[in-house]
Amino acid sequence: MQVKLIIAAIKPFKLEEVREALTAIGVRGMMVTEIKGFGSQSGHTEIYRGAEYAVNFVPKVKLEIVVADGMAEQVVSTIASTAKTDKIGDGKIFVLDVESAMRVRTGETDADAL
Repeated sequence: MQVKLIIAAIKPFKLEEVREALTAIGVRGMMVTEIKGFGSQSGHTEIYRGAEYAVNFVPKVKLEIVVADGMAEQVVSTIASTAKTDKIGDGKIFVLDVESAMRVRTGETDADAL
């Protein structure tokens, strides 16, 4: 069975809502990392104590989710619909093939390791 890695960069305040939606469709685990990045919005300027300065990177949350191939499309659509705010900076989702996966404790591989 094929396994997919889904990487999503989303707005931090959407994390809990996305996690709940993914759990509801049967996602059993994910890795979450706080990241900074920029895309179309390419940063912005802010004023702090009277001085203007550039904010070149915007806080995001990166989700990494490994699922069986047959579930990937549903996971992507769930993330997209739940994370969407219709404002710039809603994020990106990438889907990659996973060559192999292993559960360390049991030695199970690929889909069995999920």
